[in-house]
Amino acid sequence: MKNIDQILEHCKELAFDLEFSYAKNWKSAQTDRVLIGYMPIYFPREITHAANALAVGILGTGDRKQIIKGDAFYQSYICHIPRGIIELALDGNLDEIDGFIFPSICDVIRNLSGTFQILKKGKFVKYLDYPQNFLSHIGGKFYKTELLHILHEIQKINNIEVTPEKLNNSIKLYNINQRLLKEIYNIRQEYPWRISFENLYYVVRAGMVITVEEHNKILEDVLEFLNINNGEPMDKIKVVISGAFCEQPPIGLIKTIELAGCYIVDDDLLLGSRWMKGDVADNTDDPLNALSEAYMNLSTFSSSVYSVGKPKGEQLVQLIKERNADGIIFAAPSFCDPALLDLPVMQKACDDANIRYISFQYNENTGQYKVIKEQVGAFSDSIKLWEDTVSS
Repeated sequence: MKNIDQILEHCKELAFDLEFSYAKNWKSAQTDRVLIGYMPIYFPREITHAANALAVGILGTGDRKQIIKGDAFYQSYICHIPRGIIELALDGNLDEIDGFIFPSICDVIRNLSGTFQILKKGKFVKYLDYPQNFLSHIGGKFYKTELLHILHEIQKINNIEVTPEKLNNSIKLYNINQRLLKEIYNIRQEYPWRISFENLYYVVRAGMVITVEEHNKILEDVLEFLNINNGEPMDKIKVVISGAFCEQPPIGLIKTIELAGCYIVDDDLLLGSRWMKGDVADNTDDPLNALSEAYMNLSTFSSSVYSVGKPKGEQLVQLIKERNADGIIFAAPSFCDPALLDLPVMQKACDDANIRYISFQYNENTGQYKVIKEQVGAFSDSIKLWEDTVSS
C-alpha cells in the first residue's frame, strides 16, 4: 500500500488546483484529447470518457481566490458559486477547457450558461436539462437526445466516434468507481475515526479533475488503509449533512463541524460522484439507453432535481436510519433556492420521525466559524447528554 499521507496530500492539491494543471497536462499528451468542464451536481462522465475527453469538475473558487470581477455579473441576493466561476473564466483559468456543461440545477446556473455563451468561453456551452417525465419513451428518449448532443459537440472537436464498446467500457470503470466510494462510506459508517471527513472530501473531490482510472487506484489504496484497524474512537455523534449539493462549504467549516464533536457519516457535498444507487448496465447494445434508464431508476435524491414516487423527506429519513446517524445538519448556501425551499419539508419529515437536527447557512468563502462551532457543539452535547440520561 502506498503512503496514505502522500495520497491525501496529493488529493488535496488536486482538489483545490484552480489552474487545473493535471487536466491541462493530460490534454497536452495527445492531440485528440478534449477537456469538458462541468458544474455539479450530476453529469454522466461516462460519455466524455468514451469520447477521449476528461470531464473536469468546476466548483467555484472557495476561499482560495478573491472575487472582484464576478461580483459585477450577479445581484447581491444570488449565491456565491457563479461569481467564483465567472472570476475563473475571466482570469483565464478555464481557457484550456474546450466545452462546458451546466447541468440543470437552478435558474442561476441556467443564466451562468448563457453568460459563458456571451463571453464566448469554450468551443461549445451546453445547459443539460434532465427529464421530469420518467417514462422511457418520453423522458428517457429526451435524455438520450441531450447526451447525443454533447457527444456530437465533442466529436466536432476531436473527430472521435463513440462506439457501444467504448461506452460500455467507460460505464464499467465508473461502476467500479462508485462501488469503491460506497464501500469507503460503509466502512466509515462503522469506523469514522479511521479517516477524517476532511481527508475523505479531498479524496472524492480529486476524482472530479483526474481520470477515472487514476481515481480508482487512489480509492483502492484508501480502502486498503481503511480496512486496517487504526485510530481510536472519540466521544462524537454521527451526523448526516444535507443541502450542500452545489456550492461547497469551505474546508474550515468542515473542520469546525468535526472539531465541534461530530463524525460526518454521509453527505451531499459531492453527490454527483455517488449519484447512482446501483450499477449501470455495462454490456448492452445501447449503452446510452442504459445511462438513461439508470438516471430514471437508480438516481439518488436531491433538492435540485425532480423526484417522482417517493418524497425526498422520506428518502432523507431512510438515509439517516441506514447510516445509524444521531442527527442531521442542514447546511445550505446562502440564497440557494432549491435547498431552502425544500428545507421545511425535510425538517417536517425529521420531526415526524423524531430525528434531531440543526440548520445554518454559509457561503463558499465564509471566514468566521465561531457561531457555527458553538451551535454544532451544543447540538452534539445535547444529543450525548440526552442519550446518557435515557441509558441511565
